[in-house]
Amino acid sequence: MVAGKPEPAVPRQAGQGVLWRRARAVLDAMEHLVGGLGTALLAFVAMAWVTVVALLCVVGVGLLLTPSLPRAVRAVAARERARLSRWGPEIIGPGRAPPRVRDALADTGLRRELFWVFEHGTVGLFFSAAAITMPVAAAQDITYPLWWRFLPPGDREPTGVFWSVRDEATALPVTLIGLGLAAAFVLFGPVLARLQAWPGRRLLAPTSDTDLSLRVAQLSATRAAALDAHATELRRIERSLHDGAQNRLVGVTVLLGATRRAFDRDPAAALAMLDRAQDAAEQALAELRTVVRGILPPVLNDRGLTGALAGLAANCGVPCEVDVDVPGRCAASVEATAYFVTAEALTNVSRHSRARHALVTVRRQGAQLRLRIEDDGVGGADARGGSGIAGIRSRIEAHDGRLTLTSPPGGPTTLEVELPCGS
Repeated sequence: MVAGKPEPAVPRQAGQGVLWRRARAVLDAMEHLVGGLGTALLAFVAMAWVTVVALLCVVGVGLLLTPSLPRAVRAVAARERARLSRWGPEIIGPGRAPPRVRDALADTGLRRELFWVFEHGTVGLFFSAAAITMPVAAAQDITYPLWWRFLPPGDREPTGVFWSVRDEATALPVTLIGLGLAAAFVLFGPVLARLQAWPGRRLLAPTSDTDLSLRVAQLSATRAAALDAHATELRRIERSLHDGAQNRLVGVTVLLGATRRAFDRDPAAALAMLDRAQDAAEQALAELRTVVRGILPPVLNDRGLTGALAGLAANCGVPCEVDVDVPGRCAASVEATAYFVTAEALTNVSRHSRARHALVTVRRQGAQLRLRIEDDGVGGADARGGSGIAGIRSRIEAHDGRLTLTSPPGGPTTLEVELPCGS
């Protein structure tokens, strides 16, 4: 591990990082389960509506209501897709539901959505409610010794307790049950959240017959993003050269001309002009070096991705750790993208997050380079808010990569990047 802080503090920070990640995983799991409960209630309503219309069709009345079924099912499925896309890979929806019931029955995607509605409205609803009950029951049992005396004598036994509560000695063991429930949720809460989301990710993903067309559209968008990113980079380089080095060199030319004209009349003034010309030339050279570093930082060649990211962490305005485990080297363009994404993200952390700590983690898993940047700031990052995330996304999409931003109000903020880097 390479850290942007003194080495003796790294083990303590590493331990704090593990605890922080576990706490964040538990809070995320709770949020996922609550969100899943909301879509499960909507799925239950849609399931009930489908059942009622199907029963009414037996007597002919339901035929008038059947056009509403595809729209209701797809609307609930779209809510679940949006929810799952916020917490992981994006799930692309198939668009509007077919207007006619005959076309809807022939739509493979809609049949999968209907199956998901029945699954999520029954099993998913029970699963969500049971999982959310665990922390609620834990909080109730842990605090039970504080308020059990205020209950009526016949209602003092909490749910799941097989003994009678008469005094403090019989009330305190209830706290142990609450601690056990809390520990179980800490250990299994993230697993429960993933299990809750698994049917939606499996059934609401694009079907095989639409996957190819979606992939073509994605590649077309990626190609357009690559061209836009290339054009933006050329404009940035041209602007840097025009506004910086070119103006400096023009100044050097003017000073040299004035020096030549003043050399015979006033040698002392000519020497002063030569000094000014030399300073301007050195400034132009420095700006040219800055432009070159902006194209491909030399530090990547000199120190590799690990050393380059460590340098960014050392210069970050927030205490930052860097954990890189990338065997070998990736393509230069991939390393440069990871470097620039990290630089932009850490700049955003320093300027906007009000964080006390940041962590950069880089791993290579097969043909993917995974970059994760997280901070404990105030959150609320938005790609549409001018925070630089739109520029980060365009760089990543130019490599056919993927960016996932999680930044709820109040924090924390996590930026996850996947870049193809070959086998």
